Amino acid sequence: MPPRPPVVAESIEDRVFAALSSPVRREVLRLLRDGGPQPVRQLADQFAMARPSFSEHLRVLREAGLVSERKEGRQRLYRLEPVPLADVQEWLTPYERFWRERMAALGDVLDRMEDA
Repeated sequence: MPPRPPVVAESIEDRVFAALSSPVRREVLRLLRDGGPQPVRQLADQFAMARPSFSEHLRVLREAGLVSERKEGRQRLYRLEPVPLADVQEWLTPYERFWRERMAALGDVLDRMEDA
């Protein structure tokens, strides 16, 4: 029997990237960013899907720490929680620097080329 790969526990970063992989969930984040905290019903009205499916998207976002929920009267209000997005930005920064350096080097090469 071949050796099994080590089991790696799912990190919060894994949950954040998994949550961001869905265009529906990214749109929910945009709606909350642009419109502030909103009731579930108002958010759900923006999407053509069954309520249980939409609730599943909200669950994924909550578990990733990207949104929070609070009850206000008979409504559940959702709010954007931006801290995990800052963590994503921090993770991406070295890659951004990598590509910026490569593009600058390409620009230097193109500047040295004679016009044809």
